[in-house]
Amino acid sequence: MPPPTEGAMPEHVHGGAVSSAPAAFRPDPAGWVPAARRVPSPNFDARPAGLPVDLVVIHNISLPPGQFGSGDIEAFFQNRLDPSRHPFFATIHEVRVSAHFLVTRTGELVQFVSCLDRAWHAGQSEFLSRPRCNDFSIGIEIEGSDDQPFTLAQYHTAAALVRALLAAYPVRALAGHSDIAPGRKTDPGPHFDWAAFAAAAGLASGMLPYRKGRP
Repeated sequence: MPPPTEGAMPEHVHGGAVSSAPAAFRPDPAGWVPAARRVPSPNFDARPAGLPVDLVVIHNISLPPGQFGSGDIEAFFQNRLDPSRHPFFATIHEVRVSAHFLVTRTGELVQFVSCLDRAWHAGQSEFLSRPRCNDFSIGIEIEGSDDQPFTLAQYHTAAALVRALLAAYPVRALAGHSDIAPGRKTDPGPHFDWAAFAAAAGLASGMLPYRKGRP
């Protein structure tokens, strides 16, 4: 398989080349996506009863910072990060976090937490005056950094996943981590192509409230 191409999505993706999500991306009744490689994280708990899942949060992550494909993201989310492997790891190895999904640089989808449960991805956050975004959101980590383009394979996988989440849950909006935690977080960063992603994922007008008037 050729290496993934980095940069903005090509023109053929605009207009919804991903017309519908493959069935394998649709969560099963237990909240697990068949297309994803399952790597269970212990870092989750129950969502508040009766609260709908209506937000998807897009993040980026790389471990070590700026490096890809090390396997350390999975180790971090499973509380087995080795602090001796990198100086940065010594500062975070006791932090307990997770996300529902990770999209690797090659476009592989990994799932850590059931969509029905609360993953610990957003931290202190607020979506349109609603605090505690972990309560009602699904977190998607895209392997990358603020200063490098994402790959086309990542956009295709993330778009297919979001289409499936829209079909399975009452999702009404998407936001970046920086939108719900401004001043504290900067991801997914300036290289994430929101307009192209919205077209590929089939997002209705108004589903990106923080993108109005912004690229």
